[in-house]
Amino acid sequence: MEKARKTSTFWYQFSRFWFKITGWRLGPQVPAGIPKSMMIAAPHTSNWDFMFARAAFYLMDVDVRFTVKKSWVDIPVLGKLMLALGALPVDRQKNNSLVDGMVNLFNERDELVILITPEGTRAYQPRWKKGFYFAAMGANVPILLGYLDYKNKEAGVGPAFWPTGDYEKDLEEIKAFYRTKTGRFPEKGVR
Repeated sequence: MEKARKTSTFWYQFSRFWFKITGWRLGPQVPAGIPKSMMIAAPHTSNWDFMFARAAFYLMDVDVRFTVKKSWVDIPVLGKLMLALGALPVDRQKNNSLVDGMVNLFNERDELVILITPEGTRAYQPRWKKGFYFAAMGANVPILLGYLDYKNKEAGVGPAFWPTGDYEKDLEEIKAFYRTKTGRFPEKGVR
């Protein structure tokens, strides 16, 4: 059964307004029939990326989530805002491995999309953090290639990528996709 669009929600309406005034548009969206996935977002070169990505997922009606330390959601006002925007608190006291924590989150739910920026920084980073890959492998979910292309003012989702276990080979295929996308600061993007 297809989900009903949340066109009357504040965040959906705000996102429409945001895309209209900035001249952005949606590109390809999450492929149908994928209830669980690890979504990576690249190139990540600016603090503005969060605004455009979050707005895009509201417009796509994708309940994308992102992990934060549990202590962040305990902060009175900030915690409520973080949860409203999709934060998934991970208690590192119970499990010191973020990868295992994400696998557990997938195993506890019927539907879940976790967004992660594998570069881990807005600066150019030739070595990506591997956690997204091993969490996808451990949970047996595909990796979706979320992107922001500032050159074309487009936010979208590339093809579903199923990890094979050959990290280096798979990462090269993933990065090849992102080399066609331009970050806000192109010199910091995927090479």
